[in-house]
Amino acid sequence: MMKDEKQETRLNFLLKALKEDSVQYKNLEIGNCYEEKRMALRSLMNIRMPKTIKQEVIDVQDEFLTEEIKEKGIISLDDILTVDEQYGSKHPFADKLSVWQGDITRLQIGAIVNAANSQMLGCFVPCHRCIDNAIHSAAGMQLRAECSHYMNQKRIQYGLQYGEPTGRAVLTKGYNLPAQYIIHTVGPIVSTVLNNKLKQDLRNCYESVLRCCLEHNICSVAFCCISTGEFHFPNDEAAKIAVETVTRFLEEHPSDFNRIIFNVFKDIDKNLYEKELK
Repeated sequence: MMKDEKQETRLNFLLKALKEDSVQYKNLEIGNCYEEKRMALRSLMNIRMPKTIKQEVIDVQDEFLTEEIKEKGIISLDDILTVDEQYGSKHPFADKLSVWQGDITRLQIGAIVNAANSQMLGCFVPCHRCIDNAIHSAAGMQLRAECSHYMNQKRIQYGLQYGEPTGRAVLTKGYNLPAQYIIHTVGPIVSTVLNNKLKQDLRNCYESVLRCCLEHNICSVAFCCISTGEFHFPNDEAAKIAVETVTRFLEEHPSDFNRIIFNVFKDIDKNLYEKELK
């Protein structure tokens, strides 16, 4: 059986299992096009609440997602230039910093950062283009289950209305991602005007993630552009805060990190980070 055929067999199995697992979408009709079926699977994963499912389903999901990551292409640290190598940056930590544009779920490093929301369960909007959705979709259903366990423990401590505060960091496994860990942080939401409190909240996100790395001996981490998407933090201010905060932290802990990556998706963010680091 060819690899593509194996993947389609796994895909069909997972679609059948998740439809049976759902009350609302048990009779969902899906076409025969592979891409249509793949989008349907991601959608069913996105909307699924954290609950138990047969181990066989998890095993097939893991095989499917692992193969998919391989097909997309895994990126290791050796594949990513530092800003010193890339454009001869004069930054004092140019040999430890990188700006890399691409899919963060492909990175084979210590940890990647997820811009989470206060409910900490990932994005429930089918195939939404936010990073929270992308990371949960690529990591697999176990990630939502671990996040749900974390939130349940917090609600036992602090009550049923508990929401994860802005500016903290929560560590989970990476599951089917090449990265060993995911560090989740809830960024500030800019609903009207950017102010000093919101700026400090964003600084806290970066500091909390870096302290989490120190606590767990994680030497390489990739930051997404926290809060610049759905949370409307201005891209230029966010890039400036990210670089300044990481720089100050490296001044205090110069030997604790091999690499810190600013992962960008949009050209505007790539240009802003390069401007900050040249």
